Amino acid sequence: MSRFSAPIAEQIWDMKYRLKEADGTPIDLSVEDSWRRIARALAVVEDDPKTWEERFYSALEDFKFLPAGRITAGAGTGRNVTLFNCFVMGTIPDSMGGIFEMLREAALTMQQGGGIGYDFSTIRPRGADVLGVSADASGPLSFMDVWDAMCRTIMSAGSRRGAMMATMRCDHPDIEDFIAAKQDPARLRMFNMSVLVTDDFMAAVKADEPWELTFGDKVYHTIQARDLWNRIMRATYDYAEPGVIFIDRINAMNNLNYCETIAATNPCGEQPLPPYGACLLGSVNLARLVSDPFGEAAQLDETALEDLVTVAIRMMDNTVDASRFPLEAQAREAEAKRRIGLGVTGLADALLMVGLRYGSDEAAKQTERWLHLIARASYRASVALAREKGAFPLFDAEKFLASGAMQGMDEDVRAEIAEHGIRNALLTSIAPTGTISLYAGNVSSGIEPVFAYAYTRKVLQKDGSRTEEEVVDYAVQMWREKKGDAPLPDYFVNAQTLPPLDHVKMQAAAQKWVDSSISKTINVPEDISFEDFKDVYFEAYETGCKGCTTYRPNDVTGSVLSVSEEKKDKDKAPEVIAFPDTEPQTPHGDVVYMAEPLDRPKALEGMTYKLKWPDSEHAIYLTVNDVIVGGRRTPFEVFINSKNMEHFAWTVALTRMISAVFRRGGDVSFVVEELKAVFDPRGGAWMEGKYIPSILAAIGSVIERHMISIGFIEGEGMGLKTDPQSQVVGLDSAPRGPACPSCGQFGMHMVEGCMTCPSCGHSKCG
Repeated sequence: MSRFSAPIAEQIWDMKYRLKEADGTPIDLSVEDSWRRIARALAVVEDDPKTWEERFYSALEDFKFLPAGRITAGAGTGRNVTLFNCFVMGTIPDSMGGIFEMLREAALTMQQGGGIGYDFSTIRPRGADVLGVSADASGPLSFMDVWDAMCRTIMSAGSRRGAMMATMRCDHPDIEDFIAAKQDPARLRMFNMSVLVTDDFMAAVKADEPWELTFGDKVYHTIQARDLWNRIMRATYDYAEPGVIFIDRINAMNNLNYCETIAATNPCGEQPLPPYGACLLGSVNLARLVSDPFGEAAQLDETALEDLVTVAIRMMDNTVDASRFPLEAQAREAEAKRRIGLGVTGLADALLMVGLRYGSDEAAKQTERWLHLIARASYRASVALAREKGAFPLFDAEKFLASGAMQGMDEDVRAEIAEHGIRNALLTSIAPTGTISLYAGNVSSGIEPVFAYAYTRKVLQKDGSRTEEEVVDYAVQMWREKKGDAPLPDYFVNAQTLPPLDHVKMQAAAQKWVDSSISKTINVPEDISFEDFKDVYFEAYETGCKGCTTYRPNDVTGSVLSVSEEKKDKDKAPEVIAFPDTEPQTPHGDVVYMAEPLDRPKALEGMTYKLKWPDSEHAIYLTVNDVIVGGRRTPFEVFINSKNMEHFAWTVALTRMISAVFRRGGDVSFVVEELKAVFDPRGGAWMEGKYIPSILAAIGSVIERHMISIGFIEGEGMGLKTDPQSQVVGLDSAPRGPACPSCGQFGMHMVEGCMTCPSCGHSKCG
């Protein structure tokens, strides 16, 4: 009997977490083998490893505790990879040599699979004097471009590209350029970007006061604080970036504010870290801890939760000792503070199972209760470890207990810390769980609402065919098992329909008991007014959040929401589809009968298009010639040319194959479908505000544009068999996003601060 509750869960395990030989031969023959591998690796540092191996295995069993992907994929493999997810690199010196030394360190860290954060506020602004060379500084943005190019060439562990966060203080002279940088759809795509907003700045915004932009002791510009705030808001309203980090609050609430200053976070924002700071992550799966789901006695088993947290803390503390580190400075930092980040996943599902609507006052209250329980259990478990193994080396009881976060901790826990110390400086964080939530049976991700209750995905089979499978949210599956075909209750809401301020309410409720931070995306509708949009950020600040990330559909990052133009037959049941993909609806094995080729006239009319692929030195020129058939202009042949000799063979082959198809007439629009469905596993590119998954897909888009111009098809995607209009169960709106660079399917959406694919789990943030 498989432990997997959904086919996608087993596929994610096989693709991302299953240990295999270099040739692909499985070493982990079952998911139980993976759990055993992880449990054994994390128990080896114990005095009684066999006993703790069994307890660790029990916590992992049935997906109750979910170590982050780095641990699940790397623990016990013997591979030279880090088990830590999050790094903030060293402070960037304001010198050419220091800057490029930091670049080298970043490359080494990403090579082992770590996501990194950098504060670029330490680099002098554009136009500032560079002493000794009679030149003006190029500014931090120019060096961010260098980092971006480096990141494109580094493939992280597990075939993931590196992920980076760039921050800049709100008083840096180049802050306006930083805010506007990603309005160019081809620039800095490897970065998430956030502005470090101070309390003084927020006060100046409220009072509409002047704001000085400074570097060193020099004031470069003075602007109105409210004008700068509006620039930040307008950029994220239109382009989904930059995010906002309330940096003074982060430092004030940091348990370690007596020995470190934070100026950056990891790529998704849940880990504010000092220079060379590192943190590992894990999540307890609340959806697996609800007894009698949807029943009269439905409740989360709080005793089981406390027990699970206690074991999870020990596992994560052991991971500090079991992990390798890209840099010695990162190892020293981790060992001195033993920072860990235990969070949750499946929160929204758990709330549904006990009959609560995500975003309601009752759900926020319940969330706060559960997170408080987790915080208490985490801190008490760490105190017990300190009694057994010693406190973290930089522990200072008086200073630790005087920090902002610890002042709100329960008095009995504070007393235990004062007496015995604590093993880990920080313990809680809510991280992105997109992939591990799929692996755990498609539970809701982190503390996010359910994105879609059910959708279909196409799965590539070994024989090249595609099969369709339904992917159902874990809570919905539980509902079906218990209630059959009964309609979902009204309290089933999702990310598309949830009011933005309800998102903020849930984030604020959780933040009260999270000592680090939270990866959370507040989805807002495209038609939200600018003033209402700004209110979301003010509400986040006023209610104690440490940062705010929103996502509003836009032309650069793609649209999450789309409304089907086709009227549904009222007599039919709603389709259980959420994410469209680019594959044909008919299997590849279907027989297609070709007509005899048309005769070629001596002269044809056509158009030539120039296609410049961002990573290619030479442009591709694509000519499409047409013929008149039955009074209708129809594509007849193509010619694809490039000076790049590396392209010669495939462009000739593509020219001949497409022309052979076109010359047989009929509905040849499927050529566009097939080309646009091709994805490059190395990643695609942004062109004219859209993500194109491969150079072949770009050629398909050019041919599609030509077909539209001659009236062969009506518009982009129109008339194509696989331009599906998707439908979320019971809703009139449907999520549709850019194509995934890993699997090619449409549906990428912003979740927990990162563009994520629901079909394969690919995440921009690693």
